[in-house]
Amino acid sequence: MKYTRILLKLSGEALMGNQQYGIDAERLMQYAEEIKVAAATGTQVAVVIGGGNIFRGVQAEAFGLDRVQGDYMGMLATVINSMALQSALEKLNVNTRLLSGVTIQRVCEPYIRRRALRHLEKGRVVIFGAGIGSPYFTTDSAASLRAIEIEADVVLKGTRVDGIYTADPEKDPSAVRYPEITFDEVMAKNLNVMDMTAFTLCKENNLPIIVFDMNKHGNLQRLLAGETVGTLVKINNAPVQAPEPSGLQPAAHKA
Repeated sequence: MKYTRILLKLSGEALMGNQQYGIDAERLMQYAEEIKVAAATGTQVAVVIGGGNIFRGVQAEAFGLDRVQGDYMGMLATVINSMALQSALEKLNVNTRLLSGVTIQRVCEPYIRRRALRHLEKGRVVIFGAGIGSPYFTTDSAASLRAIEIEADVVLKGTRVDGIYTADPEKDPSAVRYPEITFDEVMAKNLNVMDMTAFTLCKENNLPIIVFDMNKHGNLQRLLAGETVGTLVKINNAPVQAPEPSGLQPAAHKA
């Protein structure tokens, strides 16, 4: 396998599937099966999942709630999703551990770096819940920070789009995908990959990011095997490949 240890970042919204809210059981099991296959290769797998399918902290002010309180509510939403993913993985006989940035003794272990590393070394899938345990930080930031702390080789951001585009491919049919791009180019072009705090953490710690379509069966395994999947955000300023059309575009717009 190309990577020894990975941090897989999943969005909470992805768990909704075609629903408007909550967790779609079929999508949940799909992700669990993909993670099981990845872990079976010997790759050490850590996961951070968002909570947007239940509650987002930034919604708090719209409801007239305190932002800090709202962020803690969002952290608890990520714990719910993490528990669901843990249950799905264990249903597939995958050994897991759920570590939380907020102490919730009855359902998960408190996050301790050395404990997380030990679990990974023993081949357990480690799920990080509750973000970093502090308000004003997104789960993207939690993913970047945890990846740096556990010395992951790469952050794999699983989305419903197959990479980074020159524009939103769901809105602009002429958008083209970057096979590779540098951190500096992402910032210069103002492309939406992660929030700036998370992105800067990765850049400053020389941690590459790959954005890929997690909903396509086998993509995670192909990535681990070294195939070119999605878009790689590179550490250095070496020449990168030009943007290329994607299958998401109508045929009339393909090169």
